[in-house]
Amino acid sequence: MLITAFLEYLEYEKKYSKHTVTAYKNDLIDFQEYCVESFEDDDLSLIHYNQIRGWIVSLVNGGVTNRSVNRKMSSLKTFYTFLQKIEEVDVNPLAKHKALKVQKKISTPFTEEEIEEVLNILTEKEDFEGVRDRLIVELLYSTGIRRAELVNLKEKDVDCMQGVIKVLGKRNKERLVVLLPFVIDTIKAYLSKKKELKSENVNEYLLVTKKGVKIYETLVYRIINLYFSRVSTKVKKSPHILRHAFATHMLNNGASLNSVKELLGHSSLASTQVYTHSSLEEIKKVFNQAHPRGSK
Repeated sequence: MLITAFLEYLEYEKKYSKHTVTAYKNDLIDFQEYCVESFEDDDLSLIHYNQIRGWIVSLVNGGVTNRSVNRKMSSLKTFYTFLQKIEEVDVNPLAKHKALKVQKKISTPFTEEEIEEVLNILTEKEDFEGVRDRLIVELLYSTGIRRAELVNLKEKDVDCMQGVIKVLGKRNKERLVVLLPFVIDTIKAYLSKKKELKSENVNEYLLVTKKGVKIYETLVYRIINLYFSRVSTKVKKSPHILRHAFATHMLNNGASLNSVKELLGHSSLASTQVYTHSSLEEIKKVFNQAHPRGSK
């Protein structure tokens, strides 16, 4: 009952996505099952930190990564904060919990040269899918939007006259993102190709398959992986690496951290600072090359 109330709170009051709500649900169900097996008690309002600590130990011993354990603890902490709010518990048992140490994973963004190579390859493709794939790469790289945001763009969200698109981000937050002139040209070329599709399924979404059906996230991943595998030896070749490249290249070329934060749709600077590592490496390289004693 408490879990159900919490999940409804996340979905209807906090406006979390279904995917996020499901992740919270799975974490809480897992913990509840652990409590039943270990303590024969499914009332999570009576749980103490020592019992939670026992779950942490069992997860680590079971091979669950520290990163995943921390995510589960974050779910629990948010749950108990909610229980405090509705006065089901007096104290959050995770109030003083410290997250497990995790090794920071820093993804290497695509270089400007690699992106240029892919766009050159796609320029030669003039059929519907070729123009669409080029638009996908251009939108991800020139705007920094997320894969889910790209997939859910509708034709009405695109304003070529004003040179902007309206993006629906996390927690249903809308933001306007500026389009560069070459992207507007590709959008117009793509829409012209889209009108020629011989399909009754063509719908309101901007990006569709040859059958006129809305594209999906795994298709976007396959497209990015396919083309960037031809020009890059990087291990990760995903849509998120293009978002990473967008942020890194903007910072390298003088954009402020705060402006990049707004463009990415982040709610705090802490999220944006993840991308400053690559920018810092570029600054170090320039510094060592330019300083009189840099090579000594």
